[in-house]
Amino acid sequence: MSSPHPMTNAFREAFRRHPAGVAVITADPGDQPVAMTVSSLISVSAAPPVVAFSLSMKSTSSGPLLRAETMVIHLLRFSDIDLAQLCASSGAERFPPGGAWARLPTGEPRYTGVSTWFRARRLGLLPIEGATLVAAELLEGEVQPDEVPTEAHSLVYLDRRWHRLHKELDGVAELLDSSRFL
Repeated sequence: MSSPHPMTNAFREAFRRHPAGVAVITADPGDQPVAMTVSSLISVSAAPPVVAFSLSMKSTSSGPLLRAETMVIHLLRFSDIDLAQLCASSGAERFPPGGAWARLPTGEPRYTGVSTWFRARRLGLLPIEGATLVAAELLEGEVQPDEVPTEAHSLVYLDRRWHRLHKELDGVAELLDSSRFL
C-alpha cells in the first residue's frame, strides 16, 4: 500500500471550505443512460463556450460517461436538491420509466425539470491518477430566466453538505444549510 501524498490532508481540508456549484452530467454511451452529480464544473472559455469537470474513477458512472461523445450538463438550483442527491447516490435508479427525464432529439438523456442545461461534445480527456479531467464544448441549451434573485435559490456544496445562498446583508450572501429545509 502506497503512503498518502504529503499534501492530501491539507488539500481535503482546504476544499471542504471552498464552496462549489452543483451540476449533474448525463449521457448514454449506447447501452443505457448514466448520470453523476459533480461539484467540479468550471468555465474555461466563453467563445467558444467550453467547460471542464473531473470524474472520480471510484464511481461506476465515470466509465460510461467517459465513453460517451456527447452529454448534457444540468446546472442545479436549490429546488433540484433531490436530483443532486439522487445522482450522488451509489446504485440509485436515476432514469425510472415515467420519470422526469426525456431524450433530446440527438439521443442524450435530459432531466426535464432542470431550468438550465447544455448539450455538450467532449473535446478531450486528461487522465490523472484516480480521476479524469473532461473538457467539453457547449453545443446548445437553455437558460430560463430567474423569477427571484439567483442567490435565493442557488445550490452549493460546502463542507460535505448541500447549501443554498440566501438573502444579502450588506452586500454579502449568507449560506443556509440544506438540512434545515429537508
